[in-house]
Amino acid sequence: MRKTIYSTICLLASIIITSSCTQQEDQLVVSTESGKVKGFDQEGTMAFLGIPYAKVERFMPPLPVDKWDTIRVCDHWGPQAMQPTNGRPLGEDEMSENCCVLNVWTTDTKANKPVMLWLHGGGFDSGTSAWNPGMGLAKKDVVVVSVNHRLNILGFLDLSACSDKYKQSGNVGMLDVVAALHWVKNNISQFGGDPNNVTIFGESGGGGKVGTLMCMPSAKGLFHKAIIMSGTILNVNTHEMTQTLGKAVLDELGIAPDEIDRIKDVPYHELHKAGQRAMAASIGVRRPGTPMMWGFGPTPDGETLLQQPFQPGFADISDNIPLVMGTTFNELQRLAYNRPMTEEQARTQLERTFGDETDDYIKAFRETYPNHTPQDLVSIDWLFRAKTLITIDHIGGKRQAPTYAYMFTWRSPVSLGSVHGNELNFCFNTLNLSSRELPEIKPDDQHLSNLMSRSWAQFAHTGNPNVEGLPEWEAYTAENGELMILDHSCYIANNHDRRLQEIINRHCFKQLDEFHQKQMEK
Repeated sequence: MRKTIYSTICLLASIIITSSCTQQEDQLVVSTESGKVKGFDQEGTMAFLGIPYAKVERFMPPLPVDKWDTIRVCDHWGPQAMQPTNGRPLGEDEMSENCCVLNVWTTDTKANKPVMLWLHGGGFDSGTSAWNPGMGLAKKDVVVVSVNHRLNILGFLDLSACSDKYKQSGNVGMLDVVAALHWVKNNISQFGGDPNNVTIFGESGGGGKVGTLMCMPSAKGLFHKAIIMSGTILNVNTHEMTQTLGKAVLDELGIAPDEIDRIKDVPYHELHKAGQRAMAASIGVRRPGTPMMWGFGPTPDGETLLQQPFQPGFADISDNIPLVMGTTFNELQRLAYNRPMTEEQARTQLERTFGDETDDYIKAFRETYPNHTPQDLVSIDWLFRAKTLITIDHIGGKRQAPTYAYMFTWRSPVSLGSVHGNELNFCFNTLNLSSRELPEIKPDDQHLSNLMSRSWAQFAHTGNPNVEGLPEWEAYTAENGELMILDHSCYIANNHDRRLQEIINRHCFKQLDEFHQKQMEK
């Protein structure tokens, strides 16, 4: 009798385990419009890597993907966009012109969760979605999607002055992202995502891409919330500039406008080199650290792209999109924390930038950050915060939807600074991937990561980033200057650095002012 009961229990347990494994295996196979895909378990989430969402023809808008009949195994990263690799050879499966692939992380394919679509950094020139896997954030009750798309000369060579056939060539890299948003609309419900609740978010160049989508009519209605992280280096491309560059590229290649289709056969590396020569010969090459960008990036043609973002705001078509915008304390500034420095030494260094206003800069800094060090004076961000403040002043409280502002001030124990991109592993809840800047994860670090990732996910759910554990975070207006300071101890500051940023803006953006002056004189 006991033996029979024992056998029955074992049989039932086996059935339950087999059923559970079968259900899990079933969820790893998902049907899309193009065919079935099979994912894999990644740290407790279901991950689907390298799903094709569009097909590429050089300098043309993205095309629908060819369908497949078999189950496509999606257990590795798809190819990144063509880009310089400093001589490191990459195979076709690692880097390709046919780079329009995306990745999905979910914990429940039967759910209806908010979707967060991530756009990687690297300007409009380089980068890959493989930099920021989404399994940690997906555990915060969202579905995460990340995208590869065409970059640099393949994504943004404007040939519209040479042939109407190529009238959208200057923006095809961003039209790829729009195609990815269409893929989300048509397929994400099969992965447990809600196509009617999509948040686009990105850092650095990815933040610039988010701002650009907010000015593209073809993207309207495909996303519903936005997060821009350290994304306000200004794209000053005009249609005239990009058309001039396009013609200069053809000149460098020896291709006449009436035989323009020959450009489709030019090897990428030859094309890229010709692009750099053409920039130098026409509109000029951008120097690293310049507070604005131009060249192979989105062009405002008044149709595909209505305007450049952040100048000072966004197109009215995105007036109803709730927005979070912010920066880090140091961003791309060269840090001085690795050496002793007196305030007089800092003053001498500051005089090169601020001249007669150096004393005013130091006074304003002291009022903003009473516990500052001399190293802080020369290490604080001079690129992103000033222009972010101008943008949020322009839009805060004036749009249909709210805007929330933050500054990330957590400091790495390695660099001693809060630099460009330091916040990513916190909001993605992947501190285990940040060993270079955080060799040892302490409880305060993990607490901040949990807060940030929950806040970002909560914003995706509701359009409001407030979560338990954070101070009450109000929407920004120019009057309240509401700024969430994200650190081991989070707190709210109100208009704390306005005078300081006004001084920085006057002295650190002279090249931008000169550009605008020349545009006005034309």
